[in-house]
Amino acid sequence: MLNKLLSLAHSKLYWVAMIALGLILESVALFYQYVLDYPPCVLCIHVRIWVMGFILVAIAALVLRRYRYTYTICHVLTTAALVGGLERSWFLLGIERGTVISDCGPYATLPSWLPLDNWFPWMFAIWEGCGKTPVMPLNVTMAEVLVVMFAILLLISGVLLATSIRAQLTKPHS
Repeated sequence: MLNKLLSLAHSKLYWVAMIALGLILESVALFYQYVLDYPPCVLCIHVRIWVMGFILVAIAALVLRRYRYTYTICHVLTTAALVGGLERSWFLLGIERGTVISDCGPYATLPSWLPLDNWFPWMFAIWEGCGKTPVMPLNVTMAEVLVVMFAILLLISGVLLATSIRAQLTKPHS
């Protein structure tokens, strides 16, 4: 079992799947924004940034896969991006359900050294304050889908990270 997990943790297919999933998520967000006219809020943009983060890490994993510790480092970074995405999605779900009271106004909260909303306004510009997210197919909200999706991906990523670290620790030094 450990060998199968390690094989998955080091496979190109895993990283390609992460890129594809990330691109699908970003495309759905843009579809809802530009086609269905649901303006993104601060937390929605934060989620998009975390998704872009795991896409970039997956690309780096593919490009740098020949280096010894690349996969472990990329699994750490992917897990961190998924934790960030889950936290932002959970917070958004709390605001949507009224269990979290927050001043989530329509203003940029990005650091001045990384003004993604200025560099890529079509993707990262904040249009409104937080509130309800769109209802998606099966009568679930976007926030609900994001929480479940990030939780599942985090579980998978955590298992693959643990497998990768264990392999590095038990690998004989050459």
